Amino acid sequence: MNINKVMVIGAGQMGSGIAQVFAMSGYQVILHDLKPEFAEKGLSVIEKNLIRQTSKGKMTEEDRDKALSRLELSSDLQNAQHADLVIEAAIENMDIKSKLFSELDKIAPEHAILATNTSSLPITEIAAATTRPEKVIGMHFMNPVPVMKLVEIIRGLATADDVYTLIHETALSLKKVPVEVNDFPGFVSNRILMPMINEAVYTLYEGVASKEAIDDVMKLGMNHPMGPLTLADFIGLDTCLYIMETLHEGFGDDKYRPCPLLRKYVKAGWLGKKTGRGFYNYDEQA
Repeated sequence: MNINKVMVIGAGQMGSGIAQVFAMSGYQVILHDLKPEFAEKGLSVIEKNLIRQTSKGKMTEEDRDKALSRLELSSDLQNAQHADLVIEAAIENMDIKSKLFSELDKIAPEHAILATNTSSLPITEIAAATTRPEKVIGMHFMNPVPVMKLVEIIRGLATADDVYTLIHETALSLKKVPVEVNDFPGFVSNRILMPMINEAVYTLYEGVASKEAIDDVMKLGMNHPMGPLTLADFIGLDTCLYIMETLHEGFGDDKYRPCPLLRKYVKAGWLGKKTGRGFYNYDEQA
């Protein structure tokens, strides 16, 4: 089977980034969201990114225009009937994903592969909502997608070998580095990253050091590009909390218990950069 047309479900930061790299790599792309204005906003972000790439001399105007011409917008899930590969990049919620995959299973062609960009939820459980679990796979891109090279490829219990091979080859065609990961909560990336962030929150919560000091120790002492509290703000504190809850529930181990301060901030609506305030106040920096 050849993958020619890709449908990306969700035109937010991750979904628009995934759509961009596929379009830049020669694939026809349907960028889908619940409302036309959401899809249009995603396309606008892609256009700005590609214009920036052109102005920096990293791509020609011709290549930029070709990439944009490969993108079409959708707010009708029925458009999945035209896709060879569907990549879901919707909200990190099992009920929503299961319902969506059940619908896609009815709409997408029999040969189509259904992939999820989930950062922590079990692929096997998502696949169980379909009649084609052998064609369901995890394709976890890193943020920001156009910049980060890694793609975690996660097999569900029933994922077929030829499906894995094709998705591995597809990731290579995007100039990404695919890494095979087994289906455990958080996979590799978030099973390691999120407990580190959570421990940084505990360190702040217990008064060991200020947020700036904690971030400086990890940047200057451990050579991390940004501190864990800054990174948490960038990811979204609600997302961090949800992944920690997934790890805690999945393993039943208290080492994954979310810090009370993380819960407190999320309940206050301090979700990080996207709301203007998290561990840092971004409104003041504007």
